[in-house]
Amino acid sequence: MAVPKSKKSKAKKHTRRAHDAISAPGISTCPQCQEPKQPHRVCASCGTYKGKEILDSDEI
Repeated sequence: MAVPKSKKSKAKKHTRRAHDAISAPGISTCPQCQEPKQPHRVCASCGTYKGKEILDSDEI
């Protein structure tokens, strides 16, 4: 049976386990078109952010 030669440090252990806590990004709804979007991002369907039109409808 394989036995480690020396003890792994806490930093090595925490680095190895760091990716276990990653979760899916949150989803919110756009107030103008009610489509799902990521928070703090421009809406992909209507191109608005915080009630202001950022992207023209022909750019989308």
